[in-house]
Amino acid sequence: MKLSHFQFNLPTELLAEFPAENRDEARLMVIDRKKGTIEHKMFKDVIDYFGDGDVMVLNNTKVFPARMFGNKEKTGARIEVFLLRELNAEQRLWDVLVDPARKIRIGNKLYFGDDDSLVAEVIDNTTSRGRTLRFLYDGSYEEFRNKLTELGETPIPKYINREVTPEDAERYQTIYAKEEGAVAAPTAGLHFSKHLLKRLEIKGVEFAEVTLHVGLGTFNPVEVEDLSKHKMDSEELKINQKACDIVNSAKANKKKICVVGTTSMRAIESSVSSQRTLNPFEGWTNKFIFPPYDFSLADAMITNFHTPKSTLLMMISAFCGHDLMKKAYEEAIKEEYKFYSYGDAMLII
Repeated sequence: MKLSHFQFNLPTELLAEFPAENRDEARLMVIDRKKGTIEHKMFKDVIDYFGDGDVMVLNNTKVFPARMFGNKEKTGARIEVFLLRELNAEQRLWDVLVDPARKIRIGNKLYFGDDDSLVAEVIDNTTSRGRTLRFLYDGSYEEFRNKLTELGETPIPKYINREVTPEDAERYQTIYAKEEGAVAAPTAGLHFSKHLLKRLEIKGVEFAEVTLHVGLGTFNPVEVEDLSKHKMDSEELKINQKACDIVNSAKANKKKICVVGTTSMRAIESSVSSQRTLNPFEGWTNKFIFPPYDFSLADAMITNFHTPKSTLLMMISAFCGHDLMKKAYEEAIKEEYKFYSYGDAMLII
């Protein structure tokens, strides 16, 4: 498969600026791979497709308020700083992206907060927009992290052309988010409400939680026609024994395993044994799934609608089948489904 196979025209008005009023009342397109059928439902109807002993794999990563605004010393120029990952807790070193990058050089100092209560010094250039910052802060590590949370804002995607609202802090986060470390939400999970999770639980559905801290690399454009030459950024991944036991037991008992989101799929496919069972894992993954690909564990998948030429769309093509995926996306555009992070959902069975 080539990059050009994943190009399609997406009307800009279908990019969702706001989430559905209620989490579980987004629209849901259900695709049956065996029958080749497409149905239109509400997200809460997902409960009709799963029963006792089936498993849903959830990514419990938690988005932290990664976008900050500071001022450059002397000139006072406003600079956006996007926190990517912590490199060293003791020295308070962070990998960040800066904008506008051309103004930020090694040795520059940036001041944050109305009272300049947090200062950062640029100590390295990593990429054209990437920098390493050392934060200078007098308090304890816990106070420092609280300060980052206080000064940062929810990193809603750039295409959402509006100010961040207090609602975003809640809605750009799954209700089962626990492990802080993501700079973008695992968006398929945003559709689950507490009520829907409870109803699934009562029905006997089990939940296996994995942690994959979503980085911005997930959204990096693919710039090579030959997909095998694209390199994914590494993201931190943890899969514990409990999650493995839940998934492997369902597999052994021929129950359905439904993966919620592309990040959960990448997580479990990064740690599969030769017997096609899930192994515990702690480390980093740069797994890139594109067609053709032989999936080891999942029978079903919940995902959002993705943008053209994205690595996410390539995974969906691999799982769904390319022609059926194209047909589904044509239908989604015709029926005006909402795309991307705050958009509608798709269930592939």
